[in-house]
Amino acid sequence: MNTKRISHLTSTALMAAMLAAGTGYAIANPAGQQTEPAETVNDAESSQPMGDTWITTKVKSQLLADDLTKGTEIDVDTLNGVVHMSGALGSQAEIDKAVEIARSTEGVTDVDTSDLTISGAGATK
Repeated sequence: MNTKRISHLTSTALMAAMLAAGTGYAIANPAGQQTEPAETVNDAESSQPMGDTWITTKVKSQLLADDLTKGTEIDVDTLNGVVHMSGALGSQAEIDKAVEIARSTEGVTDVDTSDLTISGAGATK
């Protein structure tokens, strides 16, 4: 089995597992339940949890499948269609590609890259 096929299968399996986890979350936390406001995007309640979960899963799987970004450590969280990316990447080209992938994903309304850095230079985008 070739490497590209294995990468696609891995991405598909990851997306299915993340979608299943998001479905469980949506069932356990139906829309309309109010919670205290959170301080971080990871803890915040979305008005569209299933859509956000799908977006996060899709962006992560596309990052893994891309030759330039597949080995990078990018944390992706989505809240109300806004993708928040964080992590240290090796170059500005990797950051640009990650942003391009996120922006081209259906349902994404904006991309926040304020927590992405270039590991060698320590600069932020």
